[in-house]
Amino acid sequence: MIKHLNSSIDIDAGPERVWQVLTDFAAYREWNPFIVSVDGSAEVGARLTVRMQPVGARAITLRPTVLEVVHGRHLCWLGRLGLPSIFDAEHDFSLEPAAGGGTRLRQTEQFRGLVVPLMARSLDRHTLPAFVAMNEALKQRAEDAATPRRG
Repeated sequence: MIKHLNSSIDIDAGPERVWQVLTDFAAYREWNPFIVSVDGSAEVGARLTVRMQPVGARAITLRPTVLEVVHGRHLCWLGRLGLPSIFDAEHDFSLEPAAGGGTRLRQTEQFRGLVVPLMARSLDRHTLPAFVAMNEALKQRAEDAATPRRG
């Protein structure tokens, strides 16, 4: 079985600024309610340590491998629980330029494997709302930094 989760948001900051926030893994502890920490780098082939906190569920740590990086546009990693084809999760962030200099962020994840049917309801109830929370927090952080301060 394959299960997809999708969430998107429009951000009033350019793709370069959104990319900067998205790939500054060390700062996730400061603002990200879903992916509360990431150790590693946004480089193809890199192994990350990702701590996620789904809404209303217990936290989980995965060690995904970065599959694709297109600076300012795309970041994708693949994590799995146990052996391949048991529970594989391909997490994808895409940034698209929007009218007026803004950015549309799309966060998607494709789950594949034997236990996906058993986890589908939990993914909808706990993980998808966490995507939305992360998107909102990323929007706020990127827009705050993009707004000139008056003094």
